Amino acid sequence: MSDILLKVENLSVEFDTPRGPVRAVDGVSWQVRAGETLAILGESGSGKSVSTQALTGILEMPPGRIVSGTASYRGEDLIAMSVKERRRIVGDRITMVFQDSLSALNPVQSVGKQIAECYRVHRGLSRSEAMKRAAEMLDRVRIPAAAKRVNDYPHEFSGGMRQRVMLAMALALDPDVLIADEPTTALDVTVQARILELIEELQAERDMGVVLITHDLGVVADVADNVVVMYAGHVVERAATADALEHPVHPYTEGLLGSMPSADLKGQELPTIPGTPPSLRSIPSGCAFRTRCPHVVEECADEVPPLLTVAPGRDAACIRRTTMPAKEAV
Repeated sequence: MSDILLKVENLSVEFDTPRGPVRAVDGVSWQVRAGETLAILGESGSGKSVSTQALTGILEMPPGRIVSGTASYRGEDLIAMSVKERRRIVGDRITMVFQDSLSALNPVQSVGKQIAECYRVHRGLSRSEAMKRAAEMLDRVRIPAAAKRVNDYPHEFSGGMRQRVMLAMALALDPDVLIADEPTTALDVTVQARILELIEELQAERDMGVVLITHDLGVVADVADNVVVMYAGHVVERAATADALEHPVHPYTEGLLGSMPSADLKGQELPTIPGTPPSLRSIPSGCAFRTRCPHVVEECADEVPPLLTVAPGRDAACIRRTTMPAKEAV
């Protein structure tokens, strides 16, 4: 098996609010290996982004607060590190791409200068050598006429091209782990496909681990090796992507799959999960999904279901799904 690059265990994050603390991430665990793509899947507000922001140190604290857990990069706990120690790794060995490239990029600096800054800060290169490397990276992510466009500003690029600039910046230092937070949101389908293909190509070249945060099952099916499904701050299912999509265990995963558009449903009303995700200030007792679950029983209200192994490589948090039928086991 490939090396485990990043391992998160029992991570919990709270936010201080005027009404008291709110737990946005509760006991989350996952890991990503070299050359592997892990997708963290869930609706908005499920805790996907907060978990990665906490471990990389970009979460605003306060009001955020890490309550428990570890996030180990090659055996070193990022959470226990000082800010200075963490900066040695995050931005160099672990990098991020965000969904809103226009906000993430500095509007008053050329894209070349922003990429070059990575080389100057982390590699100590001269200004001219750093700009040369920046142009090479823009070319590597297929920005046309990269040598000329290195002096252009973010607003002079289309959304898809800005996302390529973000990739160039994130991959400039040849990181071990790329965290991509909704990297194709707001892009049209063809541009989305090109960005995902580019990430896959660069990943294969560098044997890089990728953590893909998304709510798009189509993206998960195309690129992810393994998937973690989150709901209301909890991991409710963990599995290889093919297994999760073909034989979902948790009712929430079933609901997500059932809500996907299909040619078979042409002219029919699209199935949906009833209700809405609960407010983190008033999560139902027991299983947070029980108020929307078609399989709910009285016992679902008693306690938060633990994440249990239901088959080799399959974990789910549902009291009615403690095992899988033999024909579905993996």
